[in-house]
Amino acid sequence: MHLLSTRFRYGALVIAAYFMGPGGSEQRVYSPAVDFTRQSHETLGVTVFALVFVRLLWRSMDTAPEDPPMKPWMRYSGKLVHMVLYGLLIVTPISAIVGAWLEGHPLTLWGFGNIGPMLSPAHGLGLSLADLHTTLGNIILWVAGLHAVAALFHHFFLRDSVLVSMVPGRWRQGDL
Repeated sequence: MHLLSTRFRYGALVIAAYFMGPGGSEQRVYSPAVDFTRQSHETLGVTVFALVFVRLLWRSMDTAPEDPPMKPWMRYSGKLVHMVLYGLLIVTPISAIVGAWLEGHPLTLWGFGNIGPMLSPAHGLGLSLADLHTTLGNIILWVAGLHAVAALFHHFFLRDSVLVSMVPGRWRQGDL
């Protein structure tokens, strides 16, 4: 399967990471009662972070599929949303990692144990970054959701091939 047609997998990882986020106060997030949830959230987040760079590297070496015909403002909007999503998928995990380290907490990943903290404590800044991380996570879901709604609009109302161009190759044969 073409690596660029894996957006559904990335989306599933992002949604899983979002719902595995323990949320709440620092005491709640770092309490033993939510260790599994936090570790799952952090592992999924770092996985998405790494895969974004793999995807961008692949995209830089592979030819991008040709855009379906559409109005220039729609093409520009789609490219802008992609740039925003990539930016969010990079900045959101960075805000979490740096925030946790500034709060004095390690990053806990499945199979890797505790990593860090690798920064000198600055608790207030760490808490601010944790809040920013939560906000950015919410924004990712809203932007991705609106992007999905736009794809459905293209498919059902404009009846063009935008949605079909996003679907993995083996599904393109039939009608969606």
